[in-house]
Amino acid sequence: MVRIGVVGYGTGGQHFHTPFVAAAKNCELAGIVARADETIAKARADWPNTPIFPSLTAMIEAGVCDAVTITTPPQTRRELVLEAINAGLHVIADKPFAPNYEGAMELDAAAQAKGVILSVYQNRRFDADLQTLKKVIDDGHLGRVWRIESRMDQDSPQTIEAGPSGGLLRDLGSHVVDQMIYLLGSVQTVDAQMDIVDLPEGPTDVSFTITLRHTSGAHSHVSACKRNFIDDRELRALGDLGSYVSKTIDIQAQDIFAGKRPVDDLAGWGYEPKENWGILATKNGRKVIPSEQGRYHDYYEAFAEAVKTGGEPPVTALVGARTLAVLDAARQSALEGRSITLEGN
Repeated sequence: MVRIGVVGYGTGGQHFHTPFVAAAKNCELAGIVARADETIAKARADWPNTPIFPSLTAMIEAGVCDAVTITTPPQTRRELVLEAINAGLHVIADKPFAPNYEGAMELDAAAQAKGVILSVYQNRRFDADLQTLKKVIDDGHLGRVWRIESRMDQDSPQTIEAGPSGGLLRDLGSHVVDQMIYLLGSVQTVDAQMDIVDLPEGPTDVSFTITLRHTSGAHSHVSACKRNFIDDRELRALGDLGSYVSKTIDIQAQDIFAGKRPVDDLAGWGYEPKENWGILATKNGRKVIPSEQGRYHDYYEAFAEAVKTGGEPPVTALVGARTLAVLDAARQSALEGRSITLEGN
């Protein structure tokens, strides 16, 4: 059993980490770090049998954890990740786990020097719609994949981390870029556009489109927005044998925000409803493809196995760094109005 402490109990800690640690096999929710009185009260109400600590330092000194998840605001993560690494703990860091590629490689080097695992929490690899598309591709239904189009629009402007160090590119961009790398492999060139608005905290990107050319020869096109009153999720994939299209409702996030927990119904958790199942079109006609199960807790189960065996975690720090390199290139492309070629990504 891997004892995991969660550092931070905002939206990430409350909705996207603690419920899935609790649902994962061979994982124990061993502690929560929370500071504000209201946050402490919420954490205690949600997890009455889990100790609450005022700081990562206090949780480390209590000796209750084998690993920690860092899910605090982005500008605070580096120091907390390093503190946990230096204490000999394995670490899961929320995305983006560093401000840029160079910062990510610094953290990776620190973890390697200490002999601990550092992994990036890319839970959306385990979305139902993405797992369904992956199975369609792996089963050969599309043949050689030409391109994938991904749109992740959310009507939630209040969740944008404002200011130059925040923005949507580093938020949802981290997810949709990682998903394309997961499906199509490494990236060779990047073209991007960003829509920037002036907020009190400073200029903030609130919408983006990115075109990625992968070294495999495939290309992907991803976009997202949070300020345009759109709530929509769509995946389109085209290959030399056919196409696949799905429009879904982000079922795991929807259920979590509705107060449900995966541990209450592990067998039924994370399936998109039938009306949202995708359509595969080939020379044989059109076919409805049932939803695969979305299981964010699979990430934690794979992480626990890596801790136990010394194997590779579900998303390595190096893979996370490569995603950051693509995001860095996307920002440069948008600001300079040109394509960016990546070296060795």
